[in-house]
Amino acid sequence: MTGEAARAGFWLYLVDKLPMLTEGVKNTFILYFLILLIGVPLSVIVAVAKTSAPKPVKAILGAYTWVFRGSPLILQLSLVYYGFPNIGIVWSRETVALVVFSLSFAAYEAEVVRGGIISVERGQYEACGALGMNFFQTMRRIIVPQAIRRVLPPTCSEFIILFKDISLVTSIALMDLMRTAQRIVIRDLRIDAFAFALVVYLAMASLLTAVFSRVERKLAESM
Repeated sequence: MTGEAARAGFWLYLVDKLPMLTEGVKNTFILYFLILLIGVPLSVIVAVAKTSAPKPVKAILGAYTWVFRGSPLILQLSLVYYGFPNIGIVWSRETVALVVFSLSFAAYEAEVVRGGIISVERGQYEACGALGMNFFQTMRRIIVPQAIRRVLPPTCSEFIILFKDISLVTSIALMDLMRTAQRIVIRDLRIDAFAFALVVYLAMASLLTAVFSRVERKLAESM
């Protein structure tokens, strides 16, 4: 640690390191929203298929969710990043993180959505059939909207967990917020950057909680 870094106060020190930390925050948010862009629609597709697809499809999707929910995310990242090159598949760190996190998030969220779907009374399916609605109309207009209301609280938790779990990309040397803070701390032997990262993670968790709570209230008012 340089003498100048050691003498700098907390705020002056963070201002000096802010460009590096901001870059880490930006990388984290870009990856986060890309994962959601892929993972949310995929989770809905998987959930619907697991409730109504033919048995072979259900078996395949069951194996997929079993693997991704039953193994550590850091192991999945390591296997893909370090193992795939052995079979001729070489992906960038960003691609590995995006693919693995999207599949992992979708596996967890699919079970949340599936729980919401199967909680809808069976009689509503029959009523839709009596009205001449096909399967896709029934799911899109009746079942999925009701399921969404019921899965908002656990989905909020999954969104928060995902944001925190992105810090695991440090295992494949991707420069997210956590790895950036870690490098600064190791170099200067000061934990100020960790304090900054903690504030960002807590702020994001609070923001997501507030947003989902507001959505829940709006949906409750519209019912």
